[in-house]
Amino acid sequence: MEDDNTLVQSSFSAIINAPIEKVDITDWCFSLPEFEYQKASPAHNACGTTTTEDGRRMSINVEILGGSVMVQHYVEEIGRPDHLRLVSNSDIFTPTGRTKVGVIWDLSVKKIDARTCEFTNTVHSSFTPELLTMIAQQGIPRDVFKANRRPISEAHNRQETPCFAASIERHALSRAT
Repeated sequence: MEDDNTLVQSSFSAIINAPIEKVDITDWCFSLPEFEYQKASPAHNACGTTTTEDGRRMSINVEILGGSVMVQHYVEEIGRPDHLRLVSNSDIFTPTGRTKVGVIWDLSVKKIDARTCEFTNTVHSSFTPELLTMIAQQGIPRDVFKANRRPISEAHNRQETPCFAASIERHALSRAT
């Protein structure tokens, strides 16, 4: 999945102590209470759901990463109980202005045994023309920006993954059989 346009790609996994038949990542995401989202990371500020103009489901997430506010407009691309892929052209509000970053948020679960499964949280961010213009205007080389962004994004994903897994587990175990 990594290409010339990749800013950061990270993937972390955690165990869900629930049968895969009870896990529904898509239902979890589109019914996620804001307090659950906020518990997953101090960087998480708000979340909600809406639809696009053409009726596709969208998750809106607001977080602060590296001192910049991000508003993510995640549109559902794949929506199955075991796999959710969301794509966003996210707004970033920095001290030097507003720009955009492309983000693919890919969540999946695979069965380990009758009572457990493995949750994987993959985040792939990419440069947009707006972001490239902004960093060029500031004289920041692309590779320097990328190197500085990587530890922030990876630390955030590493932190939220086990918390999301615990939230998905609670959601799965609360579902009727």
